[in-house]
Amino acid sequence: MSKLVFTSNDAFTVGIELELGIVDAKTMALANSVQQLLEAAPAEIASRIKPELMQCCIEINTEICSTIDQADNDLRRKLLSVQTVADELDLRLWWGSTHPFSHWCDQKVTQNERYLNLVELLQEMARRLVTNGLHVHVGVESGDKAVMICDRIMQYLPVLLALSTSSPFWEGRDTGLASHRSKIMEGLPTAGLPPLMRNWSEYVWLVNHMVDTGFINTIREIWWDVRPHHNFGTVEVRVCDMPGNLDDSLTISAMIQCLVKHLSDEIDLGAYQHDCHPMMVRQNKWRACRFGSDAKLVNSYTYEVESVSTVVARLIERLTPSAIELGCEPYLLRAQEIADRPTWADRQRLILKETGDPTEIVRRMTEQSRIETSAAAE
Repeated sequence: MSKLVFTSNDAFTVGIELELGIVDAKTMALANSVQQLLEAAPAEIASRIKPELMQCCIEINTEICSTIDQADNDLRRKLLSVQTVADELDLRLWWGSTHPFSHWCDQKVTQNERYLNLVELLQEMARRLVTNGLHVHVGVESGDKAVMICDRIMQYLPVLLALSTSSPFWEGRDTGLASHRSKIMEGLPTAGLPPLMRNWSEYVWLVNHMVDTGFINTIREIWWDVRPHHNFGTVEVRVCDMPGNLDDSLTISAMIQCLVKHLSDEIDLGAYQHDCHPMMVRQNKWRACRFGSDAKLVNSYTYEVESVSTVVARLIERLTPSAIELGCEPYLLRAQEIADRPTWADRQRLILKETGDPTEIVRRMTEQSRIETSAAAE
């Protein structure tokens, strides 16, 4: 069995990963063109843009940032650069978790050993992973702290999903869900809500057990909705769909950074660990997946049913002191606006209802999500 060493962070640093679809500028269909984008991208951002499992997706990552403001500036610069290259190649960037009409079976797997091994192991469950998500890393001081935060943050994952939902369509069909991506991910054997782990030692044992018994090839094949990341020394929240623009992505990232700090501070102060039944989290996640911000979520303390808007308002109030300390209060406050307006899934449906043309969903939303040159230069 191998020893996993957790890289300690002495600050609540933040790292954001955006998974964006690549579409043809004329047809708006997914394009297996990540290699062309990578080859044409400027050298100064090459280390922070990466291929994903499918060649129709590109991942854009921040550096390690101290604040959401830093992450904002970092991502705008990189996105503008990738966007410019994409324009030259007659491609566009799709900010959504599933594509409205392209089929997964038409997408090509990225040809590297890790991904090919993954497809060999998981077969169709891997080949249909034509989905995009928002992943947010927040630095913490120890492995034990990371595991404890993963446990305590689980009850908040459904509201994060509700705010980000952007995957109502699959292969030209309306699935009836606000987040079909979350159900696709749950088809993987090591995705969805994580198991209960009491400390870092138990997490290390579980990872080693899965590798040693051949259940997974590497630790990188654990895709829980939240997980410790020992190399980065972070708690990584992976539950979110890919919001439809950068502003919403930053707001949700700020909420996650504040949640991690708030929970860490509670642990340091010796707060009582309130038990939230795993089935309650699962129930709320389903409600968020089905209804987005229109979901009615069950309060794990009172067992009463509440709107996402009510939950977000209370969460903003609770997290504001942390947001002030972290310098991200303006981003956090925008969460109420997101909760009170149609989700990105709703907007996709509205465009289809108005036009009757699924290509218009992609055309309009890729235009609306573009990074402006002036904003990226600030």
